[in-house]
Amino acid sequence: MTARASTTPISAVNPAAASAEAAAQAPALRRHLPRHTGLLTGGLLFALIALAALAAPLLGLADPYAGDLAARQLPPIWEDGGTWAHLFGTDHLGRDLLTRLVYGARISLLVGVTVALVAGTIGTVLGVLAGYFGGWVDTAINFLITTRLAMPLVLVALAVVNVFGPSLKIVVGVLGLLLWDRFAVVARSATQQVRSLEYVQAARAVGCGPMHIVFREILPNISGPLLVVATLEMAHAILLEAALSFLGLGVPAPLPAWGLMIAEGKDMMFFSSYLIAVPGAALFVLVLAINLLGDGLRDVTAARGRN
Repeated sequence: MTARASTTPISAVNPAAASAEAAAQAPALRRHLPRHTGLLTGGLLFALIALAALAAPLLGLADPYAGDLAARQLPPIWEDGGTWAHLFGTDHLGRDLLTRLVYGARISLLVGVTVALVAGTIGTVLGVLAGYFGGWVDTAINFLITTRLAMPLVLVALAVVNVFGPSLKIVVGVLGLLLWDRFAVVARSATQQVRSLEYVQAARAVGCGPMHIVFREILPNISGPLLVVATLEMAHAILLEAALSFLGLGVPAPLPAWGLMIAEGKDMMFFSSYLIAVPGAALFVLVLAINLLGDGLRDVTAARGRN
């Protein structure tokens, strides 16, 4: 036991050594970061969308709920008849599409971030418990994961939202309670790989309890894969919210949700295609930015960079 512990990195049980090790890895991170096009592109797009959403009341935009029937279905600026007063045109009630697009980003980001936090917390806790303790705990949690995977996600979401009615809180709650399985699977697998490593054995040998080992030794070393899962599930939640809103079972009108905007414009898609093209393009760009950002963060923070 003594020989085994002596080969353990001091950083596993020494915070000062851990800080020194992190500082030694920082130059490698700074070298990879400027050269990662995907990360920079995704981060820039996501930052612009998030900044516009947060600063929406300060941008001097029109009221997203105020309509003007005399100015309804005005084309965007790149089509004949478009005006600078309505860069992206207006909808069937004369509401400015650019304004509703910016305020709609708030809803999409709120849904994505909240669902990722709720699902990530549930899945990570279950996965780490299963991977660390094993035995009957692993068996029970595996049963929960299998049960969740056997449930059709969209049908369950549709059924629950149909029972309780369309509401932003209901959508966030339902998606948060349904999207934890991938977190659990990844956390369980990563924990099983980490728990037998020498620095965990060394922490256990010096008397550290399970809580210390889980929060100080295991979670920091499995955060990379979980970060990728979080970005994937964030994008997944945004798409599911848009799909539910499109079907009339998500965010209720008149909130400027992008899925609802697409649904409102589908009847005019052959005559005023911009009504679905504009919110559809915004949804595409946001999901693409999140995926690029997550994949880039995984690349630059991995112990060994991927090609």
